[in-house]
Amino acid sequence: MKELAGKVAIVTGATRRRGLGRALALALADAGADVVVTGTPGGEQRLPRDEIDAGWRGLPSMVEELEAAGVRALGLAVDVARGEDVERMVARTVETLGRVDVLVANAAYPRGGDRVPLVDLPEQTWRTIVDVNLTGTMLCCQHVARRLIAQGEGGSLVAISSIAAMTGTPTFSAYAASKAAVHALNGTLAAELGPHGITCNVVAPGFIDTARIDVLRTPEKWAQRTSTIPLGRAGTPDEIAALVRFLCGPSARWISGEVFAPSGGEVRRTAR
Repeated sequence: MKELAGKVAIVTGATRRRGLGRALALALADAGADVVVTGTPGGEQRLPRDEIDAGWRGLPSMVEELEAAGVRALGLAVDVARGEDVERMVARTVETLGRVDVLVANAAYPRGGDRVPLVDLPEQTWRTIVDVNLTGTMLCCQHVARRLIAQGEGGSLVAISSIAAMTGTPTFSAYAASKAAVHALNGTLAAELGPHGITCNVVAPGFIDTARIDVLRTPEKWAQRTSTIPLGRAGTPDEIAALVRFLCGPSARWISGEVFAPSGGEVRRTAR
């Protein structure tokens, strides 16, 4: 069923061959949406060796896959932490594809030197992570929401977060705080944009098998990490993308202001 036929979706952070963004974009294309994908300026120069060896070229490859799926596609280099870049992204989307209906704010600061105790975290690293993860999400929601209100036909905003926002994991201070703030932002957006028919939700995945967790790809580290997951395995990007597809579709028009935590049972919320 092409439940998003005639719609246009923007998916930020969709340049990696083994990334969540790629699965998100392809799932929305499979639902019939035309898709705009974005990546960090110069991101193609930082692709890992395995993706380069496989012939992956970042945004150009992503656009080719989307077009092969039978939809219109546009690839844009966007720094989501810069308002002028985000404003240009929305303008190019409307100019090229005619409208915008869906935003999936997936762009995030790459895992790296931030995973240290707070007492050892450089101030600039904190500021950069907050700029990308929180301010970037805010700017994308702000500029897309303005367009959705002007169109007057509703729409869907989905922000990709992480269970790290809920679990208080050591060495995740900047990442977790930036993602938790996205949850608070989403609640406000749901209240403000609901009267315009715009739904706002967060998907906060657990341990997902993407390139971001390659540092754990040894038998010992993998077994230790998955041991806390009741279902006993990492999730797949396609499983997260299926949930996002549903939230952007016609069957989820009364779901807004929610935080979904698909985590194989690792995050369990009981009555309180």
